[in-house]
Amino acid sequence: MKIKRVEIYPLSIPLIEPIKMSREMIVDAKTVLLCLTDEQGRQGWGEASVAPLMTGETLDSLIGSIKYLAEKAREYDWGDPSGFAEILDGILYSNPSAKSCVEMALLDLYTQGRSLPLWKYLREKNGVSQDASPKAIPLLRMLGGSLDKELSDAQAFRELGFKHWKIKIGSLPLEQDLHRVKALCELLHGDVVSVDANCALNLANAIRFCESGEAARLTFAEQLIPADLPIGDFVELKKRSPIAIGLDESIHGIDELERFIEADAFNGASLKLIKTGGVIPALECASLLKRNKLELNLACKVAETSLSAAATASLGFAVGNVDWGFSMSNQYLQMDICDAPLLAINGHIDASQLSQSGVGVTPNVSRVNEVIAKGYSVIRY
Repeated sequence: MKIKRVEIYPLSIPLIEPIKMSREMIVDAKTVLLCLTDEQGRQGWGEASVAPLMTGETLDSLIGSIKYLAEKAREYDWGDPSGFAEILDGILYSNPSAKSCVEMALLDLYTQGRSLPLWKYLREKNGVSQDASPKAIPLLRMLGGSLDKELSDAQAFRELGFKHWKIKIGSLPLEQDLHRVKALCELLHGDVVSVDANCALNLANAIRFCESGEAARLTFAEQLIPADLPIGDFVELKKRSPIAIGLDESIHGIDELERFIEADAFNGASLKLIKTGGVIPALECASLLKRNKLELNLACKVAETSLSAAATASLGFAVGNVDWGFSMSNQYLQMDICDAPLLAINGHIDASQLSQSGVGVTPNVSRVNEVIAKGYSVIRY
C-alpha cells in the first residue's frame, strides 16, 4: 500500500457549552484531520487533537509533526499494521498524537482494502471470536456548571439511558467539590460515577477527599494528583483510598503501565489514542490491563469528532468489557464533520453504527472546510 496524496485539515469546532477543567477552560475543539489517498484511490482518514497539558501538543506543533510523518510515509510500502508503530517510531521520536493520527489513516486504508470494519480487524488481532457480536459500550457523560445545572443534566441524560458519569473537580475548594459529589452520587445511586481532578490535588487533599464520607459512593477517582509526583505517592494514595484509583495523565503507554502495575499503584487507567501513539499500541495497553485484572476507561480528548470516536470505539469492541465507560467527546460539539455522526443509543454505542469497512465513518469535506481554524489553511501535496 503506497501513499500518493496527503491532505491535512486544522480545525476549530465550537463546543455546545464551555467545559471547565481544573487547569483550563475549553470553548472550542482544536483538532487535526488527515486524509491519505493510496494508489487505488482509496481515502483513509485520521484525527488527533491538541492537548498541551497532556501530550504537550499545540495546533502548530501537531500540524508540523503530522506533515513531517505524512511526507515520509509516502516513501514506504505499508503492509502489516503490526509494524506501523515501529516504522513511525523510526521516522520521528516521541510525538504520539501525530503518530496516532497517521496510524489511524493507514488502518482506515488497510481495513478498507480488506473490506473489513476496523473493529473486526482488531477483534481478530486480539484473538476474539468473530462469531459473537460485541457488547454495546457504555458512554460516559461529563457533568459541569452549577450544581443545579449538574443535577438537572444528570437527571435528563439518565432518562436517555446514561449510567456512567464523570464529575470534574479541582477548580473549587475541596469542601465545595465534596458537596457536589455527595449530591450527584445520591441522585445517581447505582450508576458508575467517577471524579476527575486532572492532577489538581496534592497528596494530602487527595487522601482527604477519598477518605471522606461524601465521596464514599464513587466508583473511581481519576488522576487526583500530578503525574510528575514520585510513584510512592501514588502507592500511598491507593493504599489509603477506599475508592478505586484511576490514572490518565500518568499513563501514556506500555512502559508507564508496567511501572505502575509493578508498584501496585492504581486500579485502572484511561487510554486515549493521542497518548498511546495509535490504535494498535492502545490495544496492547488495554490487553495488559485486562491480563492484570485492572479496569479500563476509553476516552477521546475534549473534543474530537466522530472519526476519532469511531477508532476508539473499535478498540473497545475488540477488548470486550469497558466497565469504566467510554468518553465519546463528539457529543459535546456544536457540529460534527460527518453527515451521520456517532450517537448515543440508550447511553451506549453499538457496533452496528460502524458497519462499513475501515474506521467506520467518513468525514464530509464540505463540513470539514466550514470549521478550518482561523488563520490556518488546508495543506495538500
